[in-house]
Amino acid sequence: MPRPRSITSIDSKLLARVRRKGPRSVFLPSDFRDLGSYDAVIQALHRHAKAGTIRKVGRGVYELTERLELVGEVGASYEDVAHAIAGRDATKLHPTGAYAANVLGLSEQVPMRIAFLTSGRPRKLDVRGVPVELRHSSARYMDTSTPLAGLLIQALRYIGKKHFNENDYRKLAQRIPAKDSKALMKDLHRAPAWIAEIMKRLAAETH
Repeated sequence: MPRPRSITSIDSKLLARVRRKGPRSVFLPSDFRDLGSYDAVIQALHRHAKAGTIRKVGRGVYELTERLELVGEVGASYEDVAHAIAGRDATKLHPTGAYAANVLGLSEQVPMRIAFLTSGRPRKLDVRGVPVELRHSSARYMDTSTPLAGLLIQALRYIGKKHFNENDYRKLAQRIPAKDSKALMKDLHRAPAWIAEIMKRLAAETH
């Protein structure tokens, strides 16, 4: 028996919108509220997930994956998923701890538990079976001028002054473009003194 026209229409419009966002994008039912009722959208998402055209990341969160030859299906980053759930416009997020160090190349190990500092309310999420925690933080660590400054401060706080070495610095210098490192000067007052010195060195170095 053919589906009612309204269901077919919601399915096709939803999939077209998802594909316009492109591979490794993340979306919520609220992104499609103009296409129909909440229940109709949820059912459409469920049908597409069951068919394998999209993938469910967590409760009420979906992504469009990209197939890479060597690694298989690759989805949205944990940060994009956390942003989508927390509300991209309502809150700020900074990766923290081991995950921040991993993002900046200071650690090759992906942590079993991923954490973000947030300006919003704390939450505990499950993303593809990985625990993701949103921890509320003070303005000192959240109100940086650029996301890079917040990421760098959190990564270096995790590594620690005693364990940060010249090899780590070279990794940062190679990973952070000069055009971005210049902006670090705006947030020196938000970093501990030893991290501020590293930020100044990165900003002064041309590469």
